[in-house]
Amino acid sequence: MRFLSVILLLFVSLGAVGQSSLLQSGPMLGYCEQREVLIWVQTTAPATVQIVYTDSLGHQFLTAEHHTEKASAFTAKLIADEVQPGVTYQYELLINGQAVDLDYPTTFTTQPTWRWRTDPPPFTVALGSCTYINEPRYDRPGPGYGSEYEIFTSLDEKHPDLMIWLGDNMYLREPDWYTKTGYFHRFTHTRSTKEMQPLLARTHHYATWDDHDYGPNNSDRTWVHKDLAKETFDLFWGNLTSGIPGSGEGITTTFRYMDIDFFLLDNRSFRTPNDQERTDNKTLLGKAQLEWLIESLIFSDSPWKMVCIGGQVLNNSGRGEAYLVLAPEEQEYLLRRITEENISGVVFVDGDRHHSEFSEMELPNGKMVYDITVSSLTAGTGNNRDEQNDFRVEGTLTVRHNFGLLNFSGPLRERQLSLDLFDKDGQRLWGRILHREKPSESKE
Repeated sequence: MRFLSVILLLFVSLGAVGQSSLLQSGPMLGYCEQREVLIWVQTTAPATVQIVYTDSLGHQFLTAEHHTEKASAFTAKLIADEVQPGVTYQYELLINGQAVDLDYPTTFTTQPTWRWRTDPPPFTVALGSCTYINEPRYDRPGPGYGSEYEIFTSLDEKHPDLMIWLGDNMYLREPDWYTKTGYFHRFTHTRSTKEMQPLLARTHHYATWDDHDYGPNNSDRTWVHKDLAKETFDLFWGNLTSGIPGSGEGITTTFRYMDIDFFLLDNRSFRTPNDQERTDNKTLLGKAQLEWLIESLIFSDSPWKMVCIGGQVLNNSGRGEAYLVLAPEEQEYLLRRITEENISGVVFVDGDRHHSEFSEMELPNGKMVYDITVSSLTAGTGNNRDEQNDFRVEGTLTVRHNFGLLNFSGPLRERQLSLDLFDKDGQRLWGRILHREKPSESKE
């Protein structure tokens, strides 16, 4: 009998190991709502995947099964739709009916029902952009452009509730640009980074893109594979929606977490070519997306309105792909409409530049608009130490690998927002407190 028990235990263990070999990357938590949570996973070959999730009382629930296929890069989006608001669940990934043994925590907590009951709970949002993972066979000759992947461990150790990936979340190489095979390979290679897995498993992830996860450098609306870029982006990320409401074009989306509205914009699908000589019709966002954003900001009752976009909005140095460089008339129009509608609490959040900085502008009506740039996570850092951005807050230019944390706290009608920047080891570099109107002092 003892011999049979040992054999059975060995058989179960071998089964778990076998299923683990079918796991390519993930599980990754996507959107988080009160009634649903999305969990993403990728396998190495066709397989049946499912999530079992358990509440604190031991009640178990199962997502629907999903069969992964090559045509969708062996990815699956599994929906936990028997959850209750404000409850923490332990979850396990099943591949072909066998639980996969992971050596890091896999939990999620649904958004609570707080309105008309309490003040909104505090929460933390991680920010990062520009993730380059070396693959020497396809990289440019010379030292690897990506490094210090331990930054993902440092991020995970902060236990953020959400993370927003601000573009260049992977870097398509020349062999990748023109085929679905290439796009699938590059996304898979980046998402499979070992140091990234614990962070993916217990933080909810949302994303927008920039040029390198859309197409070649500085790509615009003329890119021949813009549809393929959207298809692949949608396969590998778990946003709540994808595309401008009403048309579905691009990857624009919005979501609310607790009391805060987040708007994730598409700065590639609608933009005119950077080098176009005619300037009177240049656009970064396109008319439909721009007007949707303005109207959404007007409608929003959120104390802070977080507008996430691949490139900088307030930088006036004349360098890079900042809004003022690409479409100054459109940028002026957006800021003017924010002023005319007396919208408060607008914060632009972006990446792209391979440096981080914090910029602020006082509007004619006395309200503040901010631009938080967080870059880069692992891609090479820029040579931007001498860049003169008139809106930058002194002491915030950071040219090293880094990530940011937004902290929302306080009662509903006095909701506070602070920003802290950290290096690859999780050491705090600087912090700032944001104010909806011009403060006497904005530095901690």
